[in-house]
Amino acid sequence: MNKSKIIDLSKKTTQTIKSEGLSSLVRKARNYISSGKILNNERQQVKDILIINGCSLPHPERYRVDHQLEQLVSFGLSADKVYYEELDIEKIKYYHGFIFFRCPITPTVEEFIKKAHYFNKTCFFDVDDLVINRKYTDTIPFVAAMNESDKATYDDGIIRMEKTLKQCDYLITSTPALARELKSNYKKEVLVNRNVASEKMAALSFEVLRQKPQRKDKFVIGYLSGSITHNPDFELIKKPLLKIMSEFPNVYLEVMGYLDLPADFSQFDSRIIRKNFTDWEELPKIIADLDINLAPLEKSIFNEAKSENKWTEAALVKTPTIASNFGAFKEVIKDGVTGFLASSELEWYEKIKSVIENPKKAQRVADAAYKKAKTEYITTYSGLNLSNYISSHLSRSIGFILPTTNISGGVNVAIKHCNILRDNGWDVSIINMDKSSDNVCTLDGEINVISNVGYKFSARFGSLVATLYSTLDFAKRYPEVKNRIYLVQNFETDFAKYGSHAKLEANATYNSFADIRYITISKWCRDWLKQSFNKDALYAPNGISTSRFTPKPRKMTGKIKLLVEGNSLDYYKNVDESFRIIEKLDPEKFEVTYLSYEGEPKRWYHIDNFLHRVPPDEVHKVYEQSDILIKSSILESFSYPPLEMIATGGYCVVAPNDGNIEYLENTKNCLFYKPGDIDSAVKKIEQLISDKGLRNKLTKGAEKTVRSRDWKTLEKQILKLYE
Repeated sequence: MNKSKIIDLSKKTTQTIKSEGLSSLVRKARNYISSGKILNNERQQVKDILIINGCSLPHPERYRVDHQLEQLVSFGLSADKVYYEELDIEKIKYYHGFIFFRCPITPTVEEFIKKAHYFNKTCFFDVDDLVINRKYTDTIPFVAAMNESDKATYDDGIIRMEKTLKQCDYLITSTPALARELKSNYKKEVLVNRNVASEKMAALSFEVLRQKPQRKDKFVIGYLSGSITHNPDFELIKKPLLKIMSEFPNVYLEVMGYLDLPADFSQFDSRIIRKNFTDWEELPKIIADLDINLAPLEKSIFNEAKSENKWTEAALVKTPTIASNFGAFKEVIKDGVTGFLASSELEWYEKIKSVIENPKKAQRVADAAYKKAKTEYITTYSGLNLSNYISSHLSRSIGFILPTTNISGGVNVAIKHCNILRDNGWDVSIINMDKSSDNVCTLDGEINVISNVGYKFSARFGSLVATLYSTLDFAKRYPEVKNRIYLVQNFETDFAKYGSHAKLEANATYNSFADIRYITISKWCRDWLKQSFNKDALYAPNGISTSRFTPKPRKMTGKIKLLVEGNSLDYYKNVDESFRIIEKLDPEKFEVTYLSYEGEPKRWYHIDNFLHRVPPDEVHKVYEQSDILIKSSILESFSYPPLEMIATGGYCVVAPNDGNIEYLENTKNCLFYKPGDIDSAVKKIEQLISDKGLRNKLTKGAEKTVRSRDWKTLEKQILKLYE
């Protein structure tokens, strides 16, 4: 750790001890340690939700981060947590949505939310107190009494927290009062997800309950303060408690945490039990040892928004609670049934006295509170609303499974579909089966790429799209997905050699027994899927980016620039035939460029320029600088090079196949030659050079074809494939 970081950490440590106490510092240190562990392991996890914790206080973090995470997991959403200072922009790709709990804005948080929105990922803000605006926090006596420096630091956190809230899409909170303020001042849609106990908290409480003491000699009243801000709350019960302790010699008062006990209680020192603020795992035993749990709240807009945690914690160990008839306590407690409510000093005195003098009634109330808490206030039984709220506000998610992100026509088509879906509000991921690439695709915009190798996927996907026969198995086996789609771009059976097992595997994917939706970008693929496999496939045509592939006039003077494109190692690309044609031409009159994404040129090829793996966003320049494309493929799903060539104003001499006759028409936008007829192809090239009228005719036809194939024109048809 460098010197500046040590100094910064030292300042934060001092400030935390001063304003939040030593236990908070310990908890914050744990946050750093645990978040480091999460950081190391999380890269191997792809999940639904990431909770970003912006609070170093242990109590809020436990209820709003750990417990809500447990609710999500128990209702089917996979989730992680991370401390906000350990947040990494790269985490965006591994989750569908994010919950920011009490998170102050930082440059990283701001960039994170902006980037998440670009990828159509939903950001929620969760808050359990009105610590989002100074108009609320300035009403707290403890805050108002801070010195100028501490107040400035505190206020800065409040202001930064509000900024994060405003940048998020939806809100989650713990009480209706909080929700009302949030709806009035920030966003209309707010979920109230009350604080509840975790499974471990319940287990500890139930274990303690089995050993709950039955005392005869003394009666213990407990006031467990959460923080120093609760001093004014105690004033509400000071006089009633003094009177009770005067009248009942066997009554003891147990106080815990941050409380300045008034001097009036010094007369009862022998009956005052003091306990320091303790770890939450010890709390059930402490509360179980009480005969009454007191929960006074001073009336204020800030306190009205507070949760009923004190009632919950006591109810789980069958300790009756007397609480202020105010806020969440008033909403949750049914007076005399699941607890007791008090509105005045007289009522506090009467309710406490009643519990002391009527132990059987107190037990009935404690039993009823226990029953309510056990069925409604534990994560496993209470997370449905949260899960549904989160799920309903996540963008439609879709994953495209690619064998590789290396350049190819089929890969580029899939990425273009990704871009169209992202532009229309989908949360899109590329799942790359090639371990060599785990980055971001940037063709026409960014798409997140997640390598399948070494990563564990547990996130839900609305749809998974297989894009090659070898990727279908992932889609079929993945459990958390609604729609399985197979984007068929070619008859891959014919790609494999006769006698190979790959030929059988590829063929089997077109007759899957699983519920697969077949889609395609080629009419001939749609036809053979129906004729040979009785599979109905949805079809949308392939397109081209007319903003990138723009027409440039060709002079057709001097050396004519010929272009050959294709993998020399794939027999169906038939690149050799293109170079057999070139052999028949006068080398003094032509400049030959060979463009390939995989295979190298063979020794006998006559070429002047070899271009290998040109980036997709640079390919248009290759076509712009060429006059005539020679394309001899035997088998193509959809042949892009001729379309790209005519889109840039060039000309094509092409062997017709099922993948290009969908948009190419002989003598209208290209010239066809019969496959294998080398001499015919040579004559077509010479005709193009000599006949300006023919070139003009082909140019006009090409313009019409390209307009009909503009991606923007086809967008609605493509979206229908995935609806």
